[in-house]
Amino acid sequence: MPAFIAYPLAALAEIAGCFAIWSWWRLGAPPLWLVPGIGALMAFGWLLAQVDTVAAGRAFAAYGGVYVAASVLWMWFAEGVRPDKWDAVGTAVCLFGTAIILMGPRNA
Repeated sequence: MPAFIAYPLAALAEIAGCFAIWSWWRLGAPPLWLVPGIGALMAFGWLLAQVDTVAAGRAFAAYGGVYVAASVLWMWFAEGVRPDKWDAVGTAVCLFGTAIILMGPRNA
């Protein structure tokens, strides 16, 4: 599966799963929130494993920037907290790093 498909889906699954646990633990949501949360985290792991690369660490490192961007968007749209300029700059730096990892020339 191409990274440009797997990474955004993995980010959504990871953030949703973590948010379900956060909601149960910190916001008092019912324990049943853990069921879809665990399912989402399982989907996250599966999606990340679909990225075609020779090293898992490279897939995980490149994913990190996408996760940061998705987390900032989650903060804005799901939690209603508008990102500030430092959120935007930090996200841009992370995505630039992701692009370097994904598109850097590799020895065959």
